[in-house]
Amino acid sequence: MATTRTAHTEWQGNLLDGSGVVTLDSSGLGSYDVSWPARAEAPNGKTSPEELIAAAHSSCFSMALSHGLAGAGTPPQKLETKADVTFQPGEGITGIHLTVIGTVPGLDAEQFQAAAEDAKKNCPVSQALTGTTITLTAELA
Repeated sequence: MATTRTAHTEWQGNLLDGSGVVTLDSSGLGSYDVSWPARAEAPNGKTSPEELIAAAHSSCFSMALSHGLAGAGTPPQKLETKADVTFQPGEGITGIHLTVIGTVPGLDAEQFQAAAEDAKKNCPVSQALTGTTITLTAELA
């Protein structure tokens, strides 16, 4: 069964001086301020498209890795994943780096690295972001 998730943004003003609010409609979890300075400079309590992509990517990757590990008979006790999305004004998103630290009984570092690489390649968000370079650091706790 396909699912659709929805968010919307209300923007006022031009790019450099304007601002907006992005609302997570499907979950109803909240509304978050966005602006160009929050995207290209310091966040100052506001979010950005890149932060939202980082949230989506880190959670999708964690789900994919957890599923792959469990399917191989070595379910994780814990996965801690961070996604760093780099934005360069004038160029766009120039890269994403995933860092995962896992507690996975019965798995060695090489096996964990292989499982993490597979999850990086196959998680739906990674697949949607194939236009950018995605790198990975995977370590066991």
